[in-house]
Amino acid sequence: MSFFKEIMQKPWLPPEDDVVSDLSGAMAMSTAPARVALRLFLAVVGVLFSLFCVAYYIRMELADWRPLAEPTLVWINTAVILLSSAALQYTRHAVQRGNVGGMNAGLVAGGLLTLGFLVGQYMGWQELRAAGYYAASNPANAFFYLLTAVHGLHLIGGLFVWGRTTLKVWRGAEPYQVRLSVELCTTYWHFLALVWLVILWILIST
Repeated sequence: MSFFKEIMQKPWLPPEDDVVSDLSGAMAMSTAPARVALRLFLAVVGVLFSLFCVAYYIRMELADWRPLAEPTLVWINTAVILLSSAALQYTRHAVQRGNVGGMNAGLVAGGLLTLGFLVGQYMGWQELRAAGYYAASNPANAFFYLLTAVHGLHLIGGLFVWGRTTLKVWRGAEPYQVRLSVELCTTYWHFLALVWLVILWILIST
């Protein structure tokens, strides 16, 4: 039997054990625990915001609902968060190309734009409060503050991971060493930019 087994072997192909090992390694890389954890987290966050949106539409049917005035900064903030998402995407491409300079520039730009968005959100709240739109005065106002606050908190959480990644880069980490972190940050920023667009659409269409 061993003689026939040796005859049937194909020397130009790697052994079966090596093929299985390579496939297992590839599958492990494509389903890294951090990626799986992020997908699960985004699913939970997506459900959370979906429930908020459903509650928003149900609540607006009641008689005491008065639409909220649109803050003048809302469109500027929208442009800023889209630019921050684009900056992270640029960073991801720079990492894939091994472009250290582009990686540094993209990370800094993405973080600064995100901070700018958060500052703009706070200024938008101040604008509304100055105009008399308090959270307790109208359910529509309360929903606006709630949705934007929860969204902002998720961005702040993302900035924690962004900060750790940026610190590694500043300490001399090679692109391959931060590739996964940059990929996860980019996915997270794209998701939150999409969530913001949904929030914006809900607010301006009701």
